[in-house]
Amino acid sequence: MTTLLSVLTGMVLMLALFALMQRVRGFAAQKPSDYAALEPRIDIRQHLSGPIRCEGVIYGPLGRVTSRFTAQMNGRWDGNRGVLSEHFTYDSGTKQDREWRLTLGNDGAIKAEADDLTCAGTGQQEGSAVCLNYTIRLPESAGGHALQVTDWMYLVDEKTIVNRSQFRKFGFKVAELVATMRRLDA
Repeated sequence: MTTLLSVLTGMVLMLALFALMQRVRGFAAQKPSDYAALEPRIDIRQHLSGPIRCEGVIYGPLGRVTSRFTAQMNGRWDGNRGVLSEHFTYDSGTKQDREWRLTLGNDGAIKAEADDLTCAGTGQQEGSAVCLNYTIRLPESAGGHALQVTDWMYLVDEKTIVNRSQFRKFGFKVAELVATMRRLDA
């Protein structure tokens, strides 16, 4: 029995060490300041403004594509306050409408609100990137779970943003989203 307990303890410690390494060196370890010197510089008032076409995939916990989607978005701003309306169509035929209410501080800090968030999200735009952190509540049809989200947007050029988001439950990654967002000519 002592040998089995030792093996199980060792396995738990290795998993904990692996999880810690991912937090220190992986996706979640990025900081907005890592992108401060990179060009082009993102300004969400400009780059999330007007009509935007989005295409993306959602990966499940094992890294396989579980869903594909397209979205029509439209951003409108009044000073440092903006609304980003989103209309998603998933490969299953499901449609979803969402609306972000964004406030940009003079220091690049972002407050993000949406009806499916458990509380306001926070973020930062710096250099060529934007990071948002928030907790989203999935619809009941998807289990109704509350997931912690780390959402990164990287400006590629004046019209293109690549979005990568990781969704976690109890610290474990349960999904990942990768999408392109392209501003359309008005």
